[in-house]
Amino acid sequence: MKELSYLNKFFYKYRWKIVPGVIFVIISNYFGILPAQVIREAFDLVKENIDLYRLYDGFDRQDLIYKIFGNSLLFFGAVVLVLAILRGIFLFMMRQTLILTSRHIEYDMKNEIYQHYQQLDFAFYRRNNTGDLMNRATEDVNQVRNYLGPAIMYAINTVVLSLMIIYAMYSVNATLATYALIPIPIISVIILFVNKVINRRSERIQRQLSQLSSFVQETFSGIRVIKTYTREQDKMNGFKTESDRYKDINLNLVKVQAIFFPLIIFLVGFSTIVTVYVGGLEVNKGNISAGNIAEFIIYVNQLTFPAMSLAWVTSLVQRAAASQKRINEFLHTKSEIPDGKFSPKLDGEIRVENISFTYPDTGIKAIDQVSFRIPVGKTMAIIGKTGSGKSTLANLLLRMYDVNQGSIHYDQHAIQDLKLQALREQIGFVPQQVFLFSDTIARNIAFGLDAVDVPAVEQAAKDAAVYQNIVDFDEGFETHIGERGITLSGGQKQRVSIARALVKDPQILIFDDCLSAVDTKTEEEILHNLNRIMDGKTSIIIAHRISTIKNADHILVMDDGKIVEQGTHSELLQLEGEYASLYEKQLLEA
Repeated sequence: MKELSYLNKFFYKYRWKIVPGVIFVIISNYFGILPAQVIREAFDLVKENIDLYRLYDGFDRQDLIYKIFGNSLLFFGAVVLVLAILRGIFLFMMRQTLILTSRHIEYDMKNEIYQHYQQLDFAFYRRNNTGDLMNRATEDVNQVRNYLGPAIMYAINTVVLSLMIIYAMYSVNATLATYALIPIPIISVIILFVNKVINRRSERIQRQLSQLSSFVQETFSGIRVIKTYTREQDKMNGFKTESDRYKDINLNLVKVQAIFFPLIIFLVGFSTIVTVYVGGLEVNKGNISAGNIAEFIIYVNQLTFPAMSLAWVTSLVQRAAASQKRINEFLHTKSEIPDGKFSPKLDGEIRVENISFTYPDTGIKAIDQVSFRIPVGKTMAIIGKTGSGKSTLANLLLRMYDVNQGSIHYDQHAIQDLKLQALREQIGFVPQQVFLFSDTIARNIAFGLDAVDVPAVEQAAKDAAVYQNIVDFDEGFETHIGERGITLSGGQKQRVSIARALVKDPQILIFDDCLSAVDTKTEEEILHNLNRIMDGKTSIIIAHRISTIKNADHILVMDDGKIVEQGTHSELLQLEGEYASLYEKQLLEA
């Protein structure tokens, strides 16, 4: 229950829903045990009336006794029916309070988990796969809801009903009650033993389900590659392996439950046999009536449900504890990038001083002793081979990671002092790996805005040289582009991504190799538009093609995380080094 103690705050929040639910449980169970007492009276009445009917054999009053006997049975039957209806009403009210409360808590938990996911840093998402993240927010939360709703409801119901029945049994005859309840300690010992087994196997089930979810999610995301390389059967085999493993782990839990439930039913059935035998002895002694035996049999059978539900509730609680443990692991994970305190309006000066960065997961040193300064309104370009640290540098400027050494300043503010939201709101970023949402083109472009500003969206599309492509679609800007923008070409996706950054009208622009999928003519058109847009704004252009960056105010040439050359286009050509060599190769290719 240690892991489940996290949920106590929700119990307090919804206490005025839970308390009436508990009251309804008590009332419904009170009406549940009353029929046993009514049946006892009816049973004794039957015996007395049969004896009386025989006593008046041959007399006229025999018919009257038969009529009164019939009416009395109808009356007792009506009382039992009314009690059942009343119990049903309160059971309905019980479910309407406790089960609905569990749904409210489930809603709160999913929102809390999703919000917490949003606050975690980029490194967290590199360490954890999407399928596992989804599984903890869906399947694990569902297992916890089963504890919050059915498990708690039936646990309270079991305790209340058991106490009421045991009290009623001892109030009739202590000897008979003691013998009838002998199997209860045995059941308790079995439950304590089986609990540990169920908990271990429940954790394994949830872990394997995450593995299965991750496999499926990855398969659907890479379906085009799978089909291109005709690896469908290989993926089917992989899915079968993961699915079989999940099935086997589930069967291991079911095997435990398959022994658990019948054993409890057997012990309750054994109680019935003991009740009839010991009850008969007590009747012979004159301590109880025959009706009390009928009453006790009903009580013992009513204890069958608490005993069975106890086993089921135990399974639910153990599975919920395993799921809550997995949820807590993420909820207790803190972002490695603490938020700053200031939200100034940035002019756009960027100063990077002697920074170094090593990826914590891989140990790869991506940036090594890098320093530069970009004045307000100037454009700096970064070029270099694949893996030279260009994109990592862009991520550090957005504070997706914190540097291991050195400092980054915006205007006069250290990047650690700035609120993350305030910093990123003032930067227009076009990533190297374009991601578009399954929505309309207009909403994708206006993603950084609070609402879709149609004129601004259209102008951004024109500046990104994608306007004509969009209006040629049947539905224009309202065209739905499918998951990850699958219906658009690579160049179109890049240009929509550029439009998304431009529509924010930010003071700082960072383009991370965002023109690699467009042709030379389109690139010239976009760069011409960007020269106008970037006037007065601080810009960073990361590229592989020199044609993209040659007009920048300052160019950095990177290799192996270091700046190996820097200067203007003409200055770098005069050095006849790495930049000049790359320029000559690209001229030959052209």
